[in-house]
Amino acid sequence: MIPVEEQLARIRRGCDAIVPEDELRRKLERSLATGKPLRVKYGIDPTGIDVHLGHTVPLRKLRVFQELGHQAVLIIGDYTAMVGDPSGRDVTRTRLTPEKIAANAHDYLAQIRKVVDVDKAEVRHNGEWFGKYSFLDVLALTGKTTVQRMLERDDFTKRFRAVPSKPIYLHECLYPLMQGQDSVEIRADVELGGSEQLFNLNMGRELQKDAGQEPQICITMPILRGLDGERRMGKSLGNYIGVGEPAYDQFAKAMSIPDSIMGEWFLLLTDRSPSNVRTLTNEGAGPEDTHTHPMVAKKMLGREIVTAYHGADAAHAAQAEWERRFSMGQDPSDIPAIAISPTDLVDGTLPIGKLLVLLGLVKSGNEARQKVTEGAVTVGPDRTKIADPKVAVPVLDGLIVRLGTKKVVKVKLG
Repeated sequence: MIPVEEQLARIRRGCDAIVPEDELRRKLERSLATGKPLRVKYGIDPTGIDVHLGHTVPLRKLRVFQELGHQAVLIIGDYTAMVGDPSGRDVTRTRLTPEKIAANAHDYLAQIRKVVDVDKAEVRHNGEWFGKYSFLDVLALTGKTTVQRMLERDDFTKRFRAVPSKPIYLHECLYPLMQGQDSVEIRADVELGGSEQLFNLNMGRELQKDAGQEPQICITMPILRGLDGERRMGKSLGNYIGVGEPAYDQFAKAMSIPDSIMGEWFLLLTDRSPSNVRTLTNEGAGPEDTHTHPMVAKKMLGREIVTAYHGADAAHAAQAEWERRFSMGQDPSDIPAIAISPTDLVDGTLPIGKLLVLLGLVKSGNEARQKVTEGAVTVGPDRTKIADPKVAVPVLDGLIVRLGTKKVVKVKLG
């Protein structure tokens, strides 16, 4: 196996906290001496259908542990998902049904496989144990902590002290206990999570001690900010890049992020060294240092993200397509064709509002009028701008209609 100092250097990169690091060192030393790999846990709740780049931050660290020769243990939280993790939330999560969770979980491993070697990982669903719990078992689990301990959580404290106070439901208090019990069940040596997860991870340490196990090491990763550059990346916020999204969409979304978070994304989503990241983002650069233009750096970032999930050829193709559309102002190379019946035409024309609705570019005539008034609608090869919301447009087979730069379709008569 790899020497302990080299392992620690790779583990520390991009971490927020290692609690406690001296215990991790001892575990690594023992693992190296005995040849027995550490059991490294990461849990994910199937609360949506997309695994996004925010999830990949701890998943990438899990892959690092795999590369160092340790055993990855993936927990699919089919039971914790029904409770909903309160970490980092100022309101109660919406409850999901078992049917919805099962549907969401279906594609999760296929997406996780893009980051972690799932074939070599141990994959467990926490319904394996929680599905067998009786009411007495639940009582025994809740008896392992106190209300005072739960109120130490920042998110619960903020809700409790808010004016007016925000509800803290009892079922939410089960979540950290359930996550901690997962660690007991699989005898975790290390657990990975986001920085807001430290309370839950430490609960695992407490429950393991109570069960007579050696407590796990808690390793937390920074929270990846989403496309807006401010809030955490999340499905509910719509500011995310899904690992299963098409290559072009991933590249285009990466190009939309603010320059201010490029360093964070390079550090957490690529394998570049911290010093190289500082050079690319001009952080701490002096007046005599070579500067990388932000656009050049961002294209590099976009390519590396797409390469990770689709390969290098797809990344270069995505960049070329993005440059066609945005740098050169050209239409997409693959424009979807939308069928319109010739019977809808009047003397070969259609009012622009009706045309936009039939093509699915807007939902209503009112929205169509608004977009035309804003100057967002162009038609034809010469990009004729439509300025009058009442105008009738000649409609020929193959007519290209654009709403802004992102929505481009062509007419298919018949």
